[in-house]
Amino acid sequence: MSISADALRAAALKFPGSYEDFPFGPETSVFKVRAPSSGGDRWVGKVFALGDLGQEVLSISLKCDPLLAAQLRAANPGIIPGYHLNKRHWNTVDCSVVESGMVLDMLEDSYDLVVAGLPRKQQSALEWSARVAKD
Repeated sequence: MSISADALRAAALKFPGSYEDFPFGPETSVFKVRAPSSGGDRWVGKVFALGDLGQEVLSISLKCDPLLAAQLRAANPGIIPGYHLNKRHWNTVDCSVVESGMVLDMLEDSYDLVVAGLPRKQQSALEWSARVAKD
């Protein structure tokens, strides 16, 4: 079963520090994780998902480990290299083809990859643990 735009938005916004932004215009939802800057006096936002949630055929671009990204593309025709993104690190997922559970897992993995790249102080502020590195 495919995931709806509302369910995808709700899932993206449930992660600690996540928020929706529209830097490319009102049609493109960009989901970022907000963490305090190294100075602590301002916030920085790192992208973990983006897509036009108003399209009839819903798709979302998600960050992915490069080796896994290639494997996912080879195994699933609904997953292609990231549209207008670094194709090594991003996949675009056709949500009408890929099962909702897999989309949600990929969304969580994308968030975890982005947070794993933040300094430990920012990870702590988000109350995030390095479970990604342990898996």
